[in-house]
Amino acid sequence: MKELGENLSFLRRENGVTISEASHDLGITPKELECIENGNFKVFKDVYELKNAIISYAKYLGMDEKIIQDEFNEYLFEKTSKISKDDIKEAIKKEETKEEKVSSPYTKVVKTRYDFAPIVLLVVLLVFISLVVYLLLANLRSDDKVTKELLGKGDIIELTK
Repeated sequence: MKELGENLSFLRRENGVTISEASHDLGITPKELECIENGNFKVFKDVYELKNAIISYAKYLGMDEKIIQDEFNEYLFEKTSKISKDDIKEAIKKEETKEEKVSSPYTKVVKTRYDFAPIVLLVVLLVFISLVVYLLLANLRSDDKVTKELLGKGDIIELTK
């Protein structure tokens, strides 16, 4: 971030602008502008005030706002993150090059997936078979009644040739 301050200082001098002129135009105190150029950010109350001051100053001197925001966010990430950027990059590389380990079927963890379609199909099939059996039995019983009525209420008649 100190490099950014040095770049801002260089641009200011190259454009022939004094700190008091920039301070007047931006509404930022000369002390704050000097601190930005020196890389001393403890003068600012919070990070948002610092970020706004840096972006305003950079735009005032003709720098690209997007680049300044990216640099500031990177600086802030490095200062506040508990995980370093190098560790993150290394973890991403490991994840990209991760290979499947060879394992036997006895040690491999198999994810169980419950599929209810075969169970539902089995139940429907059993209900259908039960219905067919019931209708056949009901039909045979009704045929026996008709036969008994035709034969004369329980009389057994043998038909022979």
